[in-house]
Amino acid sequence: MMVISRRSFSVLGAGAAAATLSGAPTVRAATRSRRPAVRNVVLVHGAYADGSSWAKVIPFLQAAGMNVIAVQNPLTSLADDVAATNLALARQDGPTVLVAHSYGGTVISQTGLSPNVTGLVYVAARAPEAGEDFAALSANFPTPPVNSGIITKSGFKFLSQSAFLRDFANGVPRKEALELYAAQGPLSTAPPTTSVAAWHKKPSWYVVSKDDRTINPELERFMAKRMNASTTEVDAGHLSLVTHPEVISRVVLQATAQS
Repeated sequence: MMVISRRSFSVLGAGAAAATLSGAPTVRAATRSRRPAVRNVVLVHGAYADGSSWAKVIPFLQAAGMNVIAVQNPLTSLADDVAATNLALARQDGPTVLVAHSYGGTVISQTGLSPNVTGLVYVAARAPEAGEDFAALSANFPTPPVNSGIITKSGFKFLSQSAFLRDFANGVPRKEALELYAAQGPLSTAPPTTSVAAWHKKPSWYVVSKDDRTINPELERFMAKRMNASTTEVDAGHLSLVTHPEVISRVVLQATAQS
């Protein structure tokens, strides 16, 4: 079940809500009556992952006529990830919606002021204020279970296999979760502090994962409310982009239609 709050959109109207969510034709049907104003989507992955984490979302967006690029963030520093995302934005030939998962939200909060960015979509993502210490903000909420499995070595942090399967990829079938674990991208321990918060200037959408064990769901709700984002809640763990790609795709298409 998913819950939509704050604003409602035509692509999630009665017909779309009643449709089967098992394939790309559903997304095409949901958008057939209204051509999106934006044709470009740039997807930004988070920590402990790579661009392939968007593999199930990409076909839905492409079937709806979107030009899609999944950034391969090096995760070596916020500056490096911002540079990779800015390069992807520079490759777009028109208005673009930026979409981020997890730590990737920090990246799009920094890069989202690019003139060709029309909207921001946060999927169980960080959404920091300018200069904000995300660790300090997180400390105001119950500690997520995944934290107990973080391993730090040589200036990077990554997840133990047990924490990855149990807390990061909860809800993902074990075989698939093991494949994602094999592609895990370690994250630099350098504090990723932004100098701007693009969500102050650009329309924003947020997808809360109600069963998230990596970012506390209440923290996700706090950030979504603070940015006045159009908010969707989904019965999923942290990797909703893997377990519920049709829901994530619909929210992205809302952003392309409305930003």
